[in-house]
Parts: sequence; structure tokens; C-alpha cells
Amino acid sequence: APNAFITECFLDELARAAGKDPVEFRMPLLANHMRARRVLQTVAEKAGWGKPMPKGKGRGIAQHTCFGTSTAQVAEISVNEATGAFKVDRVVVAVDCGPVVNPGPLVAQIEGGVLLALSTVLKEVIHFENGGVKSSNFHDYNILKMSDTPEIEVHIVKSTEKIGGIGELGVVALAPAVANALFNATGARVRRLPLDPKTVLEALQKKGA
Repeated sequence: APNAFITECFLDELARAAGKDPVEFRMPLLANHMRARRVLQTVAEKAGWGKPMPKGKGRGIAQHTCFGTSTAQVAEISVNEATGAFKVDRVVVAVDCGPVVNPGPLVAQIEGGVLLALSTVLKEVIHFENGGVKSSNFHDYNILKMSDTPEIEVHIVKSTEKIGGIGELGVVALAPAVANALFNATGARVRRLPLDPKTVLEALQKKGA
């Protein structure tokens, strides 16, 4: 997941620097990786990639392959630029893990991974003080709440490729998809986690400086 955050956010930056759509920019780079191309195309289609977003909203994409499985995610967010607070409204996921016998547990695993990753992206941080850990329990270690849960769509790509793992695939592409959505909505690039209001507001102020 940390590798995916770095590489997929950097690819998004490269696409913007080249003046290209992030999906269009990635496709030639994946010419020899058909599974990655398939999930990228699927998630873009299912998420309505390319359709304009209202002011204050943004859409970001990320793709990653690990454990023999390819996945891609699109995150849609709503952001308040005055405060730096934002909410993830929708996450669309495409997965190619080879032949699927029972899709129910696969979808549940991806949904759980998205929520686990979203908690890390938006809230979770350990604070240190006087040479030790200051955070002691959930009163000062924030985690995702039910009210923070976005709409999640999981699309399984039909595949006859070699079977891959699914255990952590909901996690890996979420952080860069959200960070890229934040940039799409505001033009502010945040390169560290968590994406809490203070961090986002600092990036917004730096953008305007």
C-alpha cells in the first residue's frame, strides 16, 4: 500500500504535467500488462470517468498489481476548501484475480479492505511525546465511523488468468485514488497521510501562496 500510494500519486502528477487524462496516460505504460489494462478500463467505465464533477467535488483513480491480482479504484470526494474537511462519497473497484467460484466473499473482502484503508487515509495517526507513544486508546486514536462510510461498488472482471490473492487488494489503491481525487477537486497535492483537515488546509494555503 505505501508503494502504491507513492507510485500512483506520482503517475497522476506526471499525467497532469503532460497535460493528459490520468487514464489515457497510464494505458500505453500498461501495453504488456493486459490484466492491469482491463481493471483500469473497467473501473473507469463503471465510475463514469471523464464526466464533469460539480464544484467542490473531485474524482481520482489508481491502479496496482500485487499477490498475482490486478485492481483499480476510483474515489469521488466532496471537499470544503475553507476548512480542509472532505468526505469520500463513493469508491468504485475493479478486480481481476482470475477465475472466481464464489463472488460473495470476494466482494465482502474488498469492501472491508476499502474501509480499513479509508480509516488509515482519513484519520489514523499515532502521536508521540517525551520519547514515547502519547496515543493510548480510541479517545485519542481516531478510526473510521459508520457515518464516514462511502458507497462502495465492486466489479469482478471475468478472467481465465492464473488465480491470485484477494486478501489485501481492497487496501492498496484507495489512498492514491483519494489523494488524486483531492487534487482533482482543489489543485492541491498532498503527499503524506493521514489526509486530515489540517494537512489538507495547509496544502490548500500553500497552493494559493
